[in-house]
Amino acid sequence: MKFHAIFILGLGLAMSSCSSSDQEPIDRHALLERNSPVVTAFDSLSSLTVGNGRFAFTVDATGLQTFPEAYSHGVPLGTMSDWGWHSFPNPEGYRFDETLVTCDFGRGHKEVYSSQVSRAQEAEAKAQGGAVYRDLLRKKAAINYVRQNPHRLHLGNIGLALPEGTGFEAFSDVEQRLDLESGIITSSYKLNGEPVKVTTSVNPNVSLVAVRIEAQQPKPVFVRMPYPTGGHSDDACLWIDDPKLHSTSCEQLIEGNNTHFRITHHFPAVEVSDEFGNKSLHDATYWVDIDLDSCQAIIEQVAPNCIKLTPSTGYFAFTAEWVGEGARTENEDGYDPSGNVAHTLQAAEQYWHDYWYKGGVIDFSHCKAPEAKELERRVVLSQYLLAVNCAGNTPPQETGLTYNSWFGKYHMEMIWWHQAQFALFGHPELLERSMQWYEKVEPVARHIAQRQGFQGVRWMKMTDPSGLEAPSSTGSFLIWQQPHYIYLAELVRRAYQQSGDADKAAEVEQKYYHLVQETAKFMFDFADYDTLPNRYILKGAIPAQETLKASTTINPPFELSQWHFALGVANQWRQRHEGMKNMEWDELRDKLSPLHFITDSVYSAKYGDLYTASEDSEDTFRDIRLTSDHMAVLGALGIFPKSPLVREDIMRNTLHWVWDNWNWGKTWGWDYPMTAMCAARVGEPDMAVKVLLGSQRTNTYLVSGHNYQDSRLRLYLPGNGGLLTAVAMMCAGWDNCQLGKNPGFPKDGNWDVRWEGIQPLP
Repeated sequence: MKFHAIFILGLGLAMSSCSSSDQEPIDRHALLERNSPVVTAFDSLSSLTVGNGRFAFTVDATGLQTFPEAYSHGVPLGTMSDWGWHSFPNPEGYRFDETLVTCDFGRGHKEVYSSQVSRAQEAEAKAQGGAVYRDLLRKKAAINYVRQNPHRLHLGNIGLALPEGTGFEAFSDVEQRLDLESGIITSSYKLNGEPVKVTTSVNPNVSLVAVRIEAQQPKPVFVRMPYPTGGHSDDACLWIDDPKLHSTSCEQLIEGNNTHFRITHHFPAVEVSDEFGNKSLHDATYWVDIDLDSCQAIIEQVAPNCIKLTPSTGYFAFTAEWVGEGARTENEDGYDPSGNVAHTLQAAEQYWHDYWYKGGVIDFSHCKAPEAKELERRVVLSQYLLAVNCAGNTPPQETGLTYNSWFGKYHMEMIWWHQAQFALFGHPELLERSMQWYEKVEPVARHIAQRQGFQGVRWMKMTDPSGLEAPSSTGSFLIWQQPHYIYLAELVRRAYQQSGDADKAAEVEQKYYHLVQETAKFMFDFADYDTLPNRYILKGAIPAQETLKASTTINPPFELSQWHFALGVANQWRQRHEGMKNMEWDELRDKLSPLHFITDSVYSAKYGDLYTASEDSEDTFRDIRLTSDHMAVLGALGIFPKSPLVREDIMRNTLHWVWDNWNWGKTWGWDYPMTAMCAARVGEPDMAVKVLLGSQRTNTYLVSGHNYQDSRLRLYLPGNGGLLTAVAMMCAGWDNCQLGKNPGFPKDGNWDVRWEGIQPLP
């Protein structure tokens, strides 16, 4: 089997605050046609996905999930949702409160965090032995349990039921194509010389996949139900049949009707506890409703967790809908057997037509630069992948609905990277889907703030639909997820306002006003006033550059810009609602510490003590910790607009220093668009394109459009989302941009980028 990534060049985009009135309308059909991915061989990194943002189904070259084991270490063949979660039994009775530790960051009160046990703590307890060590081992086990549970489920595998021993060698003349305009995958090949065609799509409203198989001879299909692995990063498929862990059964869904069947996948109920110590039973049992479409098949259980569907003819069409708690919205309750394959294909085609033709698009076909074609491919495919994986009713995990990373949980500092682009590309309604989740978990976020001694709400970092904070020695001490709610709410408001729907913009502001203010209350309370320099400072947090420590970090530059921007937006909202700003918030912004720079006029990644910072030199950067991970300093003027905290000339120097000296092998996919956004803001369009076209491993994009990172993260959707946000800025610019049309692209005649429906950044 081939395992290879397609290492192709990077990205860039552009135009100014609105599309040019003198350009011809973009041929969107041609744009989608030329960028629809085609697969011609079995390759574990070339799987393709159909979905609707809440549910996704990933297939191999057969058009189904025929070879899940062979793809498990590539881009796995997932069937995942935003509602399917499971917890392992908890016979030891581990509790969330066992994960808590008390810290003192010099703010005059104790702060309680949900954290992991450090190696030093474990070594010290082991040296003491006895009850001390036993207690620590108990605490460590509780932490591991809470981190691992709940975990996202792989809901079931549907693949060709091939004779045992059949492998890739039985297939020839493979040609598989994902039609972006309709959201339909068509897979054609010969199986042992016999032509086969498989059509696959997902209903835009429910967790339903439609399959149509056309062949000369009947092609049986397996529906296999895995047990979750609970692994940190894997395909979540453990193929075991222990009846104590899970069981599968099949029955007719409608009595006397042999075309409608229900497969039940049952798990024992598990007692779970929440942030407040409340206990409840969690039952992860769900169903798969099979609807045979104008055909007959024998449905039989051939193994404890495997159902076989054997059609009577070579034409075999069916739908499979996954149903469980939270699977349907209020308007989707009840089983509808009329939802056949043709209906699903038609609904998918309409949904994707609306997505592409009502939102923003970018056309690079008029560019002379040879890299433009690849840049366009990445942009278009990223738009598709994010709509499929990251437009659910909860925030997305970093690997979306394709396979599990960090146990399938989502990271709230990443939601901006996933979803800001929806508002910029004319789809604020997709971003709003997950904004409702914040309202649901407000009590948890308020409790986190209270146990740490702060007002307002503190948004959790790594979590699940319940809002329970996963214990982490890093994540629990991050703060850069906090202002995202304000930024995203503002992007939604602006998207409606700039589209001419002032009433909707006002409605949005009313809807999100409460949590914008509560988020800002925490931010104000978290900042410390230092009387000696008469400045507000940020301390006691791990910055976005996670190689640095909470105990020694002062004034991280990215977070300083976040605080200045988000409190300003929150006060603008307050002015419109209350008729007066919060004067304390404005005073904090006026006295917030400026970004620290070292003696040769480069902003520091050291974030050192305010009183000794002037002694720094470029040598402070030589520590590998300081030039690895995220070059977050560049986001201070890139993601955020110009502020009094930042000098543009120093940031320009810093940009070039980072490009020349950073440890790019230790970066992540969103670091490239963040760097490009900084380059665009400081008037360096050549650098913006250069960064996006970088050939580094973590800036690789596969045939499907997925941003490849490494052998653990074969896809990384924050990279795709960051790419879209960067190119939106490079096209439409930002508020009060004075750099003309397409400010993020070189003016050398090679980048005639055309776009429609893109909104500028603040």
